[in-house]
Amino acid sequence: MKILVSGAAGFIGFHLAEKLASLGHCVIGIDAINDYYDVNLKYARLLHSGIKREEIEYGKKIKSSSLQGYCFIKLDLTDRDRLSALFGNEQFDCVCNLAAQAGVRYSLENPAAYVDSNICGFLNILEACRYNAVKHLVFASSSSVYGLNEKVPFSVTDTADQPISIYAATKRSNELMAHVYSHLFGIPCTGLRFFTVYGPWGRPDMAYYKFADAILKNEAIEIYNNGNMSRDFTYIDDIIDGVIAAIVHIPQSRPPFAIYNLGNKRPEQLMDFIAELEKALGRKAEKIYKDMQAGDVPITSADIGETRRELGWEPKTSISGGLQLFAQWFLEYAYNRT
Repeated sequence: MKILVSGAAGFIGFHLAEKLASLGHCVIGIDAINDYYDVNLKYARLLHSGIKREEIEYGKKIKSSSLQGYCFIKLDLTDRDRLSALFGNEQFDCVCNLAAQAGVRYSLENPAAYVDSNICGFLNILEACRYNAVKHLVFASSSSVYGLNEKVPFSVTDTADQPISIYAATKRSNELMAHVYSHLFGIPCTGLRFFTVYGPWGRPDMAYYKFADAILKNEAIEIYNNGNMSRDFTYIDDIIDGVIAAIVHIPQSRPPFAIYNLGNKRPEQLMDFIAELEKALGRKAEKIYKDMQAGDVPITSADIGETRRELGWEPKTSISGGLQLFAQWFLEYAYNRT
């Protein structure tokens, strides 16, 4: 298949593009490479995929020097004309839209960035799929759409109409927009609600990355809600397996639309997670306890029954195993460069 992966310099997109190329697909990755977090990490991911920083120019298609069938283009989803031309030229079989302005807390400070990227940019993706007969659109949603839902575990059949951050609201908007295009134009669309993804090459704004950085610098870590939080931490390799399972499972319903949870199905207490991270890094953390932050929820927990039945997907990686792999990468890459 010829597959577009947007957000290819991002955490999940980078892993997905490499995996798809290794499976023999023709992959084109795009990314705006914005400075929400350290762009050096984004360029390092691209270099790992055989894309050299000095060769990158806006709108220029670059072939990977190490991954056969992989090309990268620096491109912003809000650039409607260039995006439309790309779709017209390449005629993608499948589009995996992972590009987004990420971060719950940052959305409280800069909501316009989320509307521009996550809503306007996603609309451009939908329009390009509409006019170029894309056979399947797979897009990233988030567990944050469940918002104030108090029923756990979270099921895709639960209502998701009480988001508590602009980020969550934009992700829920993506689901509704995709449903409209699926209904009106017959575009097969699959939304994936990711639950707290972690692992090597992860995002520096995520709590586990911040914890590791602080621990190795002998700095205190900040723990919110006094540690009374649980998260369905899901390892990156499991997430990638789930995305690939979704790519090949084109919805046959009318409209051809589906939503799935991709979560570890075993929520971990935050303090237990920190203890495993300390063990993986070989150091103890100094801890500062704080109240809950705006936009956060005390628990996320995924009901993956429907995902298991329809996609045949099951997470395999334990928290201890996943954190060992993250710590190994962090010590080799991130910590040695600080």
